[in-house]
Amino acid sequence: MIKVLRNWYKQHFSDPQAVILTLMLIFGFALIGFMGNVLTPVIAAVVIAYVLEGVVWRLCNLKIPHVLAVSMVVVGFVVTLLVLMLGLSPLISKQMAQFFLEVPNMLAKGQSLLVSLPQNYPFISEVQIEDIVLHINSEIASVGQLVVSQSLSSVVNLFTVLVYMVVVPLLVFFFLKDKRIILKWLSRFLPKEDGLATKVWTDVDKKIGSYIRGKLFEVVVVGIATYIPLKIFDLQYAALLSLFVGLSVIIPYVGAVAVTIPVALVAYFQFGLGSDFLYIMLVYLTVQFLDGNVLVPLLFSEVVNMHPAAIIMSVLVFGGLWGVWGVFFAIPLATLIQAVINAWPEVKV
Repeated sequence: MIKVLRNWYKQHFSDPQAVILTLMLIFGFALIGFMGNVLTPVIAAVVIAYVLEGVVWRLCNLKIPHVLAVSMVVVGFVVTLLVLMLGLSPLISKQMAQFFLEVPNMLAKGQSLLVSLPQNYPFISEVQIEDIVLHINSEIASVGQLVVSQSLSSVVNLFTVLVYMVVVPLLVFFFLKDKRIILKWLSRFLPKEDGLATKVWTDVDKKIGSYIRGKLFEVVVVGIATYIPLKIFDLQYAALLSLFVGLSVIIPYVGAVAVTIPVALVAYFQFGLGSDFLYIMLVYLTVQFLDGNVLVPLLFSEVVNMHPAAIIMSVLVFGGLWGVWGVFFAIPLATLIQAVINAWPEVKV
């Protein structure tokens, strides 16, 4: 057994660059795993810096000094974010409050529909329906307790958001302004000669930047494309549902399926199984089809070249490890693993 392990080690780790890259990956994942909550503003700042870097270089190409370009982009980002928050937050919060007020009526209609099923479908027993209703009521009670507990911690969350609104823009400014200095400082801890780490970093740096910019663009486009038809049909909670649909693209495949349920339920309870319901679902599914078959290939054809099963597994694994951040970075992390595998030295038989 020891001989087998020794031979396996020599085959895969005979190159010192492979050992260095492995240690770097272990250190990076351990750092995020143990200090993820503390590093949240840093991670957010890095993501935003990736998104804004392209705008900075376009301004620099127009002969604008680098520091001035960075300042203009960061100020513009903060102002845009404040405008969106002040403009959308009242509408979203209002619709969310209305939605929660309407939930009891929806549940009452849903339970009435369930109770009537045994009359129309004899193979469904009343005992099964009662068990389902009891289970739904218990789940609702647990959700209600969760909402109360979250509301009690809202003051702390508000303070955290205020701190992030100051810290994150400052970090973004310094990351954009001093990117070369920071990378040069980090390179001191890497081998001087080009190796696996350099190859993987070059590949991943390009792909992650393109992925983050493309994904945020996709969120905006899908959200707007969903809101317009829902508003035309005067569907209740159109802004809230469109926000959920836009954010759902962060979770490939799974998000699209999950967000379809609230859209269908709201449309059903408002219009019933009439023509309006069918038109709304047809338009919604058309947006989802165009997103998956037109927009995603245009944005990510060169960035993500992985099998759908690998993408879903990445979402499950990294989402389970790091929650929302793990879901958002599932594909970039999977891309990192793919880049490591592609750059790894071939095994000498």
